[in-house]
Amino acid sequence: MEFEVQRCTRQCAATGQEFEAEQEFFSVLLVEEAQVVRKDYSTAAWQGPPPDALGWWKSRMPARHAHRLHWAPNDIMLEYFEELQDQPDKQDVRYVLALLMIRRRVLRLEEQEQTAEGGQKLTLYCPRREKSYELGVVEPDRQRQQEIQEELAALLFADAA
Repeated sequence: MEFEVQRCTRQCAATGQEFEAEQEFFSVLLVEEAQVVRKDYSTAAWQGPPPDALGWWKSRMPARHAHRLHWAPNDIMLEYFEELQDQPDKQDVRYVLALLMIRRRVLRLEEQEQTAEGGQKLTLYCPRREKSYELGVVEPDRQRQQEIQEELAALLFADAA
């Protein structure tokens, strides 16, 4: 399954209000009529992700003249993703990194299935390496989300003036 994720609308899907610089907001991916749709919500209007959400994340609207952050090269992200496979305590980081690479079209979601234990497993494909990966869905709690965000930002982003 291949899909395009639209950019931030810069306004709340519930209230229609435009986001201000530095304002935190939530984004969610949903399937609507066989299409993946992104909706952005202010923190005041956010009621949590719907049960059928493909994914969701919290962001901050950048200042108009803020420095842009640049991703690490795709090969670096893939190397880190593969290293995390053998680290059981980092599977939530690996899951979040996989979602980022799906968004960047480095990885493609091939299959999603239920495991015998009641969890979910994703099968991802990397056209660049012609390789498939399996990974469990490990959704981190709110505190861990912040830790993962900081860890990935420190490792995978560089400030560009």
